[in-house]
Order: sequence, then structure tokens, then C-alpha cells
Amino acid sequence: MQQLWIVDAYSLVLAGLLISMSGLADRFGRRRLLMVGFGLFAVASLLVLRADSAPVVIALRALLGLGGAMIMPTTLSMLRVIFSDPRERTLALGIWAAVSAAGAAVGPIIGGFLLEHFSWHSAFLVNVPPMVLALLAAAFLLPESRVQVTARWDFVGSALSLGGVAALVWSIKEFGKHFLDDGLANVPALLALTAAAILLTVFVRRCLHRPDPLLDVRLFLRPQLTAGVLAALFSMLAMGGGLLLLAQWLQGVEGLSPLQTGYRLLPFAAGAIVTSVGARRLVDALGARLVMAFGLGLPAIGFLILWASPDPLEYGWVALSMVLQGAGSGALAIGSAMIMSASPQEKAGDAAAIEETAYDLGNVFGVALLGTVGAVIFSSRLNTSVPGADQSLAAALKAAEHTGSPELAASAMSAFTDALTRVGLIGAGILAAAAAVVYLLTPRDLDIDVQH
Repeated sequence: MQQLWIVDAYSLVLAGLLISMSGLADRFGRRRLLMVGFGLFAVASLLVLRADSAPVVIALRALLGLGGAMIMPTTLSMLRVIFSDPRERTLALGIWAAVSAAGAAVGPIIGGFLLEHFSWHSAFLVNVPPMVLALLAAAFLLPESRVQVTARWDFVGSALSLGGVAALVWSIKEFGKHFLDDGLANVPALLALTAAAILLTVFVRRCLHRPDPLLDVRLFLRPQLTAGVLAALFSMLAMGGGLLLLAQWLQGVEGLSPLQTGYRLLPFAAGAIVTSVGARRLVDALGARLVMAFGLGLPAIGFLILWASPDPLEYGWVALSMVLQGAGSGALAIGSAMIMSASPQEKAGDAAAIEETAYDLGNVFGVALLGTVGAVIFSSRLNTSVPGADQSLAAALKAAEHTGSPELAASAMSAFTDALTRVGLIGAGILAAAAAVVYLLTPRDLDIDVQH
């Protein structure tokens, strides 16, 4: 249980505080809060040297989540303020999306290298140098930006958003972790989901009836913003779920180390960099509407390649699939531009909070949904009487080693590969449907260089 909380503490605090921290940045100063976030992230990472128990590590992970909640939406709102020229802003957002996606793919390489050669503390300590550099760069390069607000801070709204989003994220994770045992009859997850629905409903109603809402939910009435949010949600769903399953396949079926697995996940970053940086030119040539649809259609094709690839599955097909899945970051970049152009500068914090929440929820949904579907298919394909072996590929391989059964190991690898390819078909269907919805929501004559 403590291991689960070590993993979950960061994402729960991060997701729950995105809205509040974005609103606080508008009042306190975006540059100032960004620098506080950098400093907090560095200090929390450094304090791991004093961590001597699981509760302390959980607390440090929560502190990192607080720092991340200060950093993530503030970087987006700062881009909106600094790059007043729409064309420059679109390029900056493309670079931002490329770096984010590349980080998700390169992270396993760095993590794998550190864990193979150093203690687990190094996975925290590696954060310190870049945070210090970012802090210095922000101090000397970034201008201050804030919104003049005279109303008092909405503590009730902040508590509602924190509780509602955190409960939603936790319920999704809980359903995914225990779906094989409980299915949808997971009482704690159902209670958390109910609580999330109630808290978020009250939060939205409160925002609609206040003259100074913590989050301007009326922004969702603008179709281009809603389309951009959905693009962010589903592109992260594809990347989060895809990285999870393919990393498991590379380590469990191909027998690679964490470091070797990280290198073989780089095609995600390659696809992300190409489409994100080139998104501006694609919009000029094809228009935002088509680029958004293609941005989600490419990952759909990538998932379809997994399903249609020859048996036995080889890395070449997997690499091609990853390139196309990473290419969904092109939709992420243009989606960001659409979200920012759909909101006035004084609402940049609201738009950033909405977008970052969509990223986080998309990643959580991807891991839970595609991971759960893969686990269910794996369990149904693996015929074994060994207790617990059908729960996951790692459990099956451990059971095979313990019982000295190479047949069980081979059967588990085959079952997981089959599950991976079938998830490809399901993922392709989800993303194709999302591409169609985003295409229909995006105005036909949308010009992302015009403030709406």
C-alpha cells in the first residue's frame, strides 16, 4: 500500500492543485510563482537524502506535486503573455509540446541509467540541477505578469477543485488497479467517483454564479477551446497508454533492461518533435481543422499498425507505431494555440489550468483504460493454474521463474503480445472517434492567429 501511495501522491496533488495554483499565479505573479515552483521542486528533490521511511518519501512526492502544480500551468500562461504575436506563440507552443513529449520518452532512459548504476535517490537528485538553472533563467529572463484582482481568494472554490479533481484521478487509478478483481464493483473507487462528481458539480455552479470565479468555466462555450482541450486529452491518452504497454512488452517479452527499454522508446520523441515543431507550417498549408484531425488520426494509425503487424511482433513495427503515436503531439501544439487564442490575455491562467488538467487526466485515463483492457485480455488468454500468474506479465514471469516453468513464461509472453495488438485496435477506434469529434467542433474557417 505504501508503494502505491509513493507512486500516486505526486499525481493526486498535482492534478488537484492545477486550478488553484493557476489562479494564485494570476494574483501573486506568474514569474514569481514559477520561481517558487522551481525552488520547491529542487528542495523536495534534495531532501530525499534525508528520507529514511516510506511516509517521508510519500510526503516528498506530494511536495513535488505541489511544485509541479506551480510550474506546469504557469509556463503555459507565461507563453501566452510573452509571445503576443500569434505566429510566434504557435511556434513556441510547438516547441513546448515537443519538449514535453520528448521528456516523457527520454525520462525512462535517464531513470533506467540511474537505477542501473546508482541508488534510487539519484532519480530524485537528478531534478536539482535543471531546477536551479531554470530558477536562474527565470530570474534574469522572464518578465513579471499578473492580473489585477480585488476580490478575496475563493478558499471554498479552491477546496472544491482540489477535492474533486484529486478524487476523480484517484478513482480512475483505483478502477484500473483492481479491475481484474472487482470490475466496476470497486466500492472505494465508486465512492471516490461519486464524491468527485458532487464536488466538481458544486464547483462549476459556484464558478458560474460568482463575479470573480476561480475558473471561468464559460470558456468551454467557445468551440475551438473545447476542441483543443479534447485534442490535448486524447493525445495524452494515446501517449500515456502506449508508453505503459510498450515499455512492459520491451522489458517482459523482449527481455530488455530499463535502460535498453528507454532507448527503444525514443521513436515516441522523434514523432513528437517532428510534428510539434512543424505544426505551424502544417496549419499554414492545411488549416487548423485538418491538422487537428490528422494530429489524432496519426496515433490512431500507429495503434492500428500494432494490431495489423505480422506475427511474431517485431520491434520495427513497434518503432513505426511509436513514431505515429508520438506524432499526436502535433495536435497537442495546435490545440494549445487554439486554447490560448480562444481566451483573452487576462484569462491566460484559466486556459492554462484547463489545458494542464486535460493533459493530466488524459495520461491517467490512458494508463487506466488501455492498461486495464490489456490486463483483461492478457488474463483471458493465459491458461494457467498458478495463483496470481494471470494478474500481469511481471507476475506470470515471476511465477514461471519460481516454479521453473519455461512453458508458463512463453505462454505469458505470447498472451501479452496478443493483448498488446488487440489493444491497438481498441486504441485506434478511440482516437479515430476523437479525431472526428475534434474536426466537427473546430470552426471551419478558424484562424489561430486571430484572438477570439
